[in-house]
Order: sequence, then structure tokens, then C-alpha cells
Amino acid sequence: MNNSTIVKTLLWPNEQATAGFAQQLAASLVHQQTELNACITLDGELGAGKTTFVRHLLQALGVTGRVKSPTYAVVEPYEVSTGHIWHFDFYRFNDPQEWEDAGFRDIFASEGLKLCEWPTNAHGVLPMPDIAMHISVDNEDQRHIALKSHTALGSELIARLERQT
Repeated sequence: MNNSTIVKTLLWPNEQATAGFAQQLAASLVHQQTELNACITLDGELGAGKTTFVRHLLQALGVTGRVKSPTYAVVEPYEVSTGHIWHFDFYRFNDPQEWEDAGFRDIFASEGLKLCEWPTNAHGVLPMPDIAMHISVDNEDQRHIALKSHTALGSELIARLERQT
């Protein structure tokens, strides 16, 4: 963990707020960068809104067309003008050998944005994320989000978000 860990909490009362934050994060990710390069993990219970958030983020970054959940494929790749994006869903991931066989080590070593749902299922092989996002749902169906930076890049991304609000 870096010395300047940042923790930010958010409340998304509805899907419009989710989409709005996705647009803010997209702006933070492409701010003065020629190519996307970050790793963000998304954790939370089934139905918390991880995939919904990723769909909004991908659309904000310029992905057009249908955004599929990678639950069965484990990863869905995308390409936008600012670079490569990989959306991982490790929900069904249970064999670390699969990491090697699928070439994930090479993907994580390359430039690009990696969005990882269910990161605990890839514990031990998944690199340290720049930002870890935890989504929980309250009894009013609102989303409570905790963002935590784990790297200098993650801290800078969250600081950029702070400057946008």
C-alpha cells in the first residue's frame, strides 16, 4: 500500500447517480493521459450493481454497442480511442492455473484499463489494484460505495475525482 492512501465514500441513490459517477471516473482516467492504464477492482454482493456500473463506465469511455457481462467468458475485451479495456468477472473463477492458461498475466502486464469484478476469487494471482471499489446496498436500494487507493496512481485518480466535485 502507498503512503498516501485515499478513502472516499459515495452514495448512489439511483442509477442516474451511478451513471454520473461513471462519467466522472472516465474523465479522471483519461485526464492528460494518452492511453488508459489502471486496475480497478469491484467487490460487493450479487446484485449490488458492479456490472451496471462497469457498463456505464465503458459507455462513458466510448464503448458503443452491447456491453456483455463476462460471467461465463471471465473476460470481455474492448478497444476505444484511448486504449484497451478488459472487463473481468472472477465470480466463477476457481483455478489459479486458469490465470496462466488464459494469458491473464500478460494482460495485466500490458497497458490498458482492467476492471475486475469478484476480485477475492482471484486472490493470490490478481495484482494489487490501483483502486478497490466496494459496493453495498441498503434497505432503500441505494448504493454505498467505498473507494480505496492502493497505489500512487489510485490516489491520483481519486484526487482528480475530488477536484471534479
